[in-house]
Amino acid sequence: MGEQKTIEQTFQIESPEIEVGLLGTQDKFVSLIEQGMDVEIRPFGENLKVSGQEEDVKLTIDVFRALISLLNQGIRIHSTDIVSAMKMAHRGTLEYFTDLYSETIIKDRRGRAIRVKNFGQRQYVNAMKHNDITFGIGPAGTGKTYLAVAMAVASLKRGEVERIILTRPAVEAGESLGFLPGDLREKVDPYLRPIYDALNDIFGADHTQRLIDRGIIEIAPLAYMRGRTLDGAFVILDEAQNTTNAQMKMFLTRLGFGSKMVINGDVSQIDLPHGTRSGLVNAQRILNNIKSIKFVKFSAEDVVRHPVVARIITAYEDQTSKQLAEKDKEKKEEK
Repeated sequence: MGEQKTIEQTFQIESPEIEVGLLGTQDKFVSLIEQGMDVEIRPFGENLKVSGQEEDVKLTIDVFRALISLLNQGIRIHSTDIVSAMKMAHRGTLEYFTDLYSETIIKDRRGRAIRVKNFGQRQYVNAMKHNDITFGIGPAGTGKTYLAVAMAVASLKRGEVERIILTRPAVEAGESLGFLPGDLREKVDPYLRPIYDALNDIFGADHTQRLIDRGIIEIAPLAYMRGRTLDGAFVILDEAQNTTNAQMKMFLTRLGFGSKMVINGDVSQIDLPHGTRSGLVNAQRILNNIKSIKFVKFSAEDVVRHPVVARIITAYEDQTSKQLAEKDKEKKEEK
């Protein structure tokens, strides 16, 4: 296969408003697109001059067109939208990009629409809609926690559930949390910060606190789920890779009538004591074919963060795979 030639192509922007929407104020999105597409972009009046390898330049122009189609629909572009468009361009699925914006899950406290950002997130949201129990498995930055909270809030507002229950195992502090000073809220809060962040983004901090005070939103460590049946609730278990088999079984069997459960985790980030099997890993093996339970797997390609973050995750995943292969080889040689 011959080496690709370097080209420069000019892309015309139809108006100053579209240019600001596409490139951001003071062209803040330019470096993001340059890094993600491996091209050089030079704004030149009403035109953009894009230079780089031929295939990269063509894909970049396609990304511009896809993003402009959103702007023409009155949708404001954020950095996460640009990252999603670039990823879909590299995957060859850019033609489906605008379809992701056809449905709004809910609006945040500023009135901004919360939508899926890629095909993986769409599968995840559809799984939550159509199943009693959904597992979201994959690296940080894929939107698992945020989308689960958004779906929970949407269900609450529609009257489909009466309350939201948010939990996670507190492995870092010992699951009992008994030796930590302070009341329960003080003990649990640091370990549930991502969930609070999502709630505050959607409701605002004051409204979130009022809902917690009224018991409509309950935030508690996993140990406090024991012995309960959770009816009429949208229940989210975060950091599920740090559950034991017993804890995972205990949690899943709390499912009550009119409830949904979402279990999120990253099996590459297990913090359990050495020799303790992850309940999430085991659940993948034994629950995969049960009706009304759906597993959605995310990869580094689904990370909706700065392009470098996805590359970092891929590098670590490759290293882990290499180490596992070397261990398998050593075991075979020992035999």
